[in-house]
Amino acid sequence: MPQNQRQVRLFRNGRNQAVRIPVEFELPGSDAIMFRDGERLVIEPIRRKGLIALLDSWEPMSEDFPEIEDRVPEPEDIF
Repeated sequence: MPQNQRQVRLFRNGRNQAVRIPVEFELPGSDAIMFRDGERLVIEPIRRKGLIALLDSWEPMSEDFPEIEDRVPEPEDIF
């Protein structure tokens, strides 16, 4: 068997069939997508969306920011 493969056992978890994923095949996160590809069963991690997608999903704020007086700092002689 190639190094990137490992035999695993299937078991029942209630009415569902389950498989323990060996540590070297663990997926990131807590959610995955499973689908059939012919006779193969494929499990893929759900990719996190980037920062732009996160920011696009937020609703705009309804409140206005207060005006802040932004003074230029006085120069200091540090020598």
